[in-house]
Amino acid sequence: MRYDEVLPALRAAYDGGAAERDGMPKQQFKLDERAAFLDRLRVAEARSLLEIGAGTGQDAAFFAAAGLRVVALDASPEMVARCRGKGLEAHVRDARRPGFPPASFDAVFTLNCLLHVPNADLPEVLRAVRDVVRPGGLVYVGLWGGRSSEGEIETDHLVPKRFFALRTDEEIIGYAGAAFEVLDFHTVDHGGLHFQSLTLVRPLDG
Repeated sequence: MRYDEVLPALRAAYDGGAAERDGMPKQQFKLDERAAFLDRLRVAEARSLLEIGAGTGQDAAFFAAAGLRVVALDASPEMVARCRGKGLEAHVRDARRPGFPPASFDAVFTLNCLLHVPNADLPEVLRAVRDVVRPGGLVYVGLWGGRSSEGEIETDHLVPKRFFALRTDEEIIGYAGAAFEVLDFHTVDHGGLHFQSLTLVRPLDG
């Protein structure tokens, strides 16, 4: 499967699940990850942030409340509408085509978005993320993984079922390291699931 092939089903699934997801509380470890990245942004004196795969805008609103200029992107029009309802600048765009000039942002945040990108397209997507952040800028990538698999998950409750690309720790570090410097990598075990957290830096010469 390629990214353009999986996008229509992803868009339909998230359009249909927007209301439910807007009312779902975030797990505490995700709040902790978000807060830790904000601490890094403050040290780096970042002023602008692009969120890719923003969903209903809960994280984007958090960063905006912290004083950052935030732009939210999502492939789902319903998700983007909910971002705009929170007063955020938001656009219907996907991870491969952010739609901004190079080095437009000091930072990028993407949580459980790149797990919907097939492995065949992940290098291109990571290059697009790298290009939109300034040299020396920070990027946070969080996603479920721990094993290698691509395809639908039978227990997925959204309709239509979504495409997931799960990767081992070694695989995701390899993909990320081809486009960025890996500043931090750690994992979180949550309810039997394996969460991968990466903080990346765009090289100053790349």
